Amino acid sequence: MDGPIIDLARTSTVPLGAQLVDGLRRRVLAGELRPGDPVPSTRALASTLGLSRSVVVTAYDQLAGEGYLETRQGAATRVAELLPRVERAADAAASARAAGTESSTMAAEPSASPEPRINLLPGRPSTSRIDPRAWRAAWRGAASLEIPADSPPPFGVPRLRAEIADHLRHARGLACSPDDIVVTAGTSEALGLVASVLAQVAERAPHLAIEDPGYPSARRLFERRGVRTHPVGADGDGFDVGALRRLPVVPAAVMVTPSHQYPLGGRLPVATRLELLAWAGAHDALVIEDDYDSEFRHLGPPLPALASLDDTGRVVLIGSFSKVLTPWIRLGYLVLPAANRRLRDAIAASRDDEACPVPGVAQHAIAELLASGAVRRHIAVARREYAHRRGLVLAALDGLPGAPLSGLDGGLHAVVELPDAAASAALVIRLASEGVAVAPLSDYSAAPGTARRHGIVFGYAAPSDTQLVEALGRIRGAVLDALAA
Repeated sequence: MDGPIIDLARTSTVPLGAQLVDGLRRRVLAGELRPGDPVPSTRALASTLGLSRSVVVTAYDQLAGEGYLETRQGAATRVAELLPRVERAADAAASARAAGTESSTMAAEPSASPEPRINLLPGRPSTSRIDPRAWRAAWRGAASLEIPADSPPPFGVPRLRAEIADHLRHARGLACSPDDIVVTAGTSEALGLVASVLAQVAERAPHLAIEDPGYPSARRLFERRGVRTHPVGADGDGFDVGALRRLPVVPAAVMVTPSHQYPLGGRLPVATRLELLAWAGAHDALVIEDDYDSEFRHLGPPLPALASLDDTGRVVLIGSFSKVLTPWIRLGYLVLPAANRRLRDAIAASRDDEACPVPGVAQHAIAELLASGAVRRHIAVARREYAHRRGLVLAALDGLPGAPLSGLDGGLHAVVELPDAAASAALVIRLASEGVAVAPLSDYSAAPGTARRHGIVFGYAAPSDTQLVEALGRIRGAVLDALAA
C-alpha cells in the first residue's frame, strides 16, 4: 500500500483512535480498501502514524467487531469478504442521488428464512462495544459474595440504588437520594408498579393520558391493569399540552417521553415542560417521565429531566439499562419524588406483597459496572458509534421527497414517513421479503386501526455497519418505488 493509510488531525478534539477507526471505515465504504486487501500490521501502522500500538489494536478490534476486518491468528489482517454487498448498495444509492431515482433491481431474492437477515426492529442497542473484561469481572465479583438466605430488599440492593442515584446525577443532572430509587425488572415492571397503585394514589378513577403515537406495549400494560387511556397527539416538539387540556376527563396521570418523543423524536421545550408541571399541580395528577434513551443525544445540549424541574412531588421518572447496555439483563428503576409520601407508601405496600423480581446477584453485578466506570465509558463509546451510524442513515435517506426522515436528534432509531397506509404496508412487506425487518409506524398509534401517520420505524444501533449500509440501500430503493407507484 503506497502512502499513509490515513491522515490524522493532531490538533482535533476527536481522539486519534476514533479518527483511525472512522478513516478506515470511510476508505472501506468508498472502495479504496477492497475485500481481501491486507492492512498494515498493528506494529507497522503504529510506527507509521506515531501512535501507541494499543491504540491501533483497539481500532482493529472495533473494526473487526463491526464486520470490516478479518483477523486470523498467524495471518495478516484483511478487509472482510462481506463488503461486496455494501459496495453494491453504496454504488446504487450514489447513482440514485445523481439521477433522482433508483432501480429496484438491487433487491436480492426473497429470503426463505423466517428470521430476518438484517434485524432493524427498534429497541435493540449495540452490545459489541461492551467491555467484556469489565462485564465478566462484575459478574464474577457478584457471584463470589456470600449467599444470602433472604430475598433482595423490596426497593433493591442499597449499593445499586446508590450507584443509580450517582449515575443520574452525572448523566441527567438529577439530584436524588438512593432512598428515592426502586429497582425494577425493566421498564415494563416499573410501569406495572405505577399502574397498580394509580387509583389508590389519585383517589379517583384511574385515567391516563398517553402520547399518540407512542409505546403500544405501555398502553396495553396500563389497560390490562384497569387504567383507561386517552391518546394525546404529539407534534414536532412532542406532547401537546393544549390537547391534554381539551380531554373530556381530567386524567389522574400523564405518561410522556420528553427527552426524545417515541417514536417521532421531538423533545419537549423547557417552557412546555413547565406548563405540563403546572397542569399536574393544578389537577393533583402524576407525570410519568419515561427517560428511555436520554444518554444518547446527538443534536443540541440535553434538556433537564422533568423530574429535576419538579419540586411538588408530581413526577415519577422511569429509566432502564436496556438501551444503555442490553435488554438481556431486564434491569430498570423508578425515581420516586421525595415529596410524595402517599406514592412512596403505596409502592412500598405493593412491594411487600410482590418481592423485588430482580435477582440479587444481577443487582450487585450492575452496581459494580456502574461503580467501576465501565458503564460511563461504554456510554461514551456507544455515543460515538451511534453518531456514526446516524450519519449513514442521513446519507442514505435524508431529503427523499414525500418521505420525511425524523427521530434522529437522539437515540437509536429513525422514522421514515409515507403518505398512506397502503404504501407503508407494501414497504414493510417488501423489506421483509428482502430479509430486512422494520416496524410499521401505524403500530405505535394509541388508537389501533386509526393511525394518522404512516411509514416505518427502524433501529440502527444493533446491526453491523455492513448490514446497515445494505439495509439502508434496500429501504431507499423500496421507498422510492413506493412513492413512484
